[in-house]
Amino acid sequence: MDKVKVGIVGCGNISGIYFKNMQQVFEILEVKACADLDMDRARAKATENPGVVPMTVDQLMADPEIRIVVNLTVPKAHASVAMRAVESGKSVHNEKPLTLTRDEGKALLKAAKAKKVLVGAAPDTFMGAGIQTCRKLIDDGVIGVPVAATAFMMCRGHEGWHPDPEFYYEKGGGPMFDMGPYYLTALVNLIGPVTRVQGSARISFPTRTITSQKKNGKVIPVDVPTHVAGVMDFANGAVGTIVTSFDVCRHHLPCIEIHGSEGSLQVPDPNGFGGEPLLFRRGAQDWEAVTLTRPYAENSRGIGVADMAYSLLRKRRPHRCSSKLAYHVLDLMHAFHDASDKGKAVKVKSSCEQPPVLPADLKPGQLDA
Repeated sequence: MDKVKVGIVGCGNISGIYFKNMQQVFEILEVKACADLDMDRARAKATENPGVVPMTVDQLMADPEIRIVVNLTVPKAHASVAMRAVESGKSVHNEKPLTLTRDEGKALLKAAKAKKVLVGAAPDTFMGAGIQTCRKLIDDGVIGVPVAATAFMMCRGHEGWHPDPEFYYEKGGGPMFDMGPYYLTALVNLIGPVTRVQGSARISFPTRTITSQKKNGKVIPVDVPTHVAGVMDFANGAVGTIVTSFDVCRHHLPCIEIHGSEGSLQVPDPNGFGGEPLLFRRGAQDWEAVTLTRPYAENSRGIGVADMAYSLLRKRRPHRCSSKLAYHVLDLMHAFHDASDKGKAVKVKSSCEQPPVLPADLKPGQLDA
């Protein structure tokens, strides 16, 4: 199989699983180089991954063999690094979110269209076995017509474990922009795009104290809402609710549930690839476990990059982590904050198509049957 050469920009906390999967799992990809503002980090990652060359960002962008840039920088750098990749004639896959602002997202997509390159963004967890199995059940009408959805991501924040948690409480952070992409991308994949949202949001605590070892005791300001509750009107008529919070100590609520005219479906954690879906059929006595019918139940981060590579090699067949999907999710996240600020419902101007379901009979490391 022909390979697509990839360069990774950003060698921080999340990069390890990308290196592993893009080198060892997805046979269409070859990681050629990595870059970081801290060259010691880039060299360290290259040492851990034989065959990968440490480069400066300028060198990586100038390398004509690299066709996809995997942008794993902090959120506030997503737009600038992605734009450099596009202007260099390369396709780019960003970690979530696509960009911080709508204007940045629009500019990036416009530039990519002009350069005839692809843009995509995490999360790609919706391509895992758990959510793909749920999508097939919904498409097959097992729960009837979807009428409602619920989504809950609630915890007490990241300052207790993350070595550098400051950016979670800066603009572009917070629970909606940090974890919302997983939940919203899953919901759009399962039900379709959203046309209107309502929301309420607050900063519950004005400061946070880091208790992880590296910066234990440091007090940081909170500049973004840390509890966001929203209501979504889907284009197909379903109504959804979502709560994302860094202010909750513990809860018993499910990650995602989809309720239809003929039953309900409990969807696994959208921050993972596997999990056990639970199905309740109308008239039944209890939930039933569902056997996964799609591949990639293990941690498969990077699958969205591989899917983009197939699109590049195979006459640009649509890639699932598409720019329109990523921008729609970005638009939704802003809309919840906007609705809270304005005290009224906000119409969502963007839209996208539901990505196609993965085939069931894929060989390991492949995405096309």
